[in-house]
Amino acid sequence: MICRISGKIIGKEENSVLLEVNGIGYEVLLPQGIMRSLAQNETHAEFVTYHYYQTDPSKSIPILVGFLNEVEKEFFEKFITVSGIGPKAAVRAISEPISDIARAIDAGDVNFLKALPGIGNQRAREIVAKLQGKVGKFGLIRSLPQQAIKKDEKADIEQEALSVLLQLQYKRPEAETMIKKAMERNPQVKNAEELLNEVYRQRSAQSE
Repeated sequence: MICRISGKIIGKEENSVLLEVNGIGYEVLLPQGIMRSLAQNETHAEFVTYHYYQTDPSKSIPILVGFLNEVEKEFFEKFITVSGIGPKAAVRAISEPISDIARAIDAGDVNFLKALPGIGNQRAREIVAKLQGKVGKFGLIRSLPQQAIKKDEKADIEQEALSVLLQLQYKRPEAETMIKKAMERNPQVKNAEELLNEVYRQRSAQSE
């Protein structure tokens, strides 16, 4: 059983990192609520891990889910006691800081919970019924501030979004203005897709 892992970050995906440990690469799944706490330029990381096996009729695959500390792991273990929420679904659902999710559970905030990826109204009610009154301490976890985007990374994101808009037949001055306004509205965008979504929302609001 692997309960902790540390190594050099050699790759990142939306919900996972690839760690090199003594020449061996390990994929570690990370909920988005935890992934955001990693610095953009992080080169080394250490995680407390939840280790399980994903099985099907022909094979059994070992899976590692990473957390920054034992308290986050404990919340995850409670979360997957809810009927219908397995480890993989929980990784996807924990897209917000654990402290925010815990406070929503304790307050019975079904609207917040059903907005989590893969949850929905019925599952949100089941989460509240199962865990309300049992997750108070997790609401005390301090959420780390989202890492600011470096200036050169920001320029790359804007350039990628601009290239897409030009392919969609927008004139360069118009596209540059839309991107500038979108960045002013939401300076925390983390990639070109989020920036383009912000441009779309901005144009939709103007057309109403």
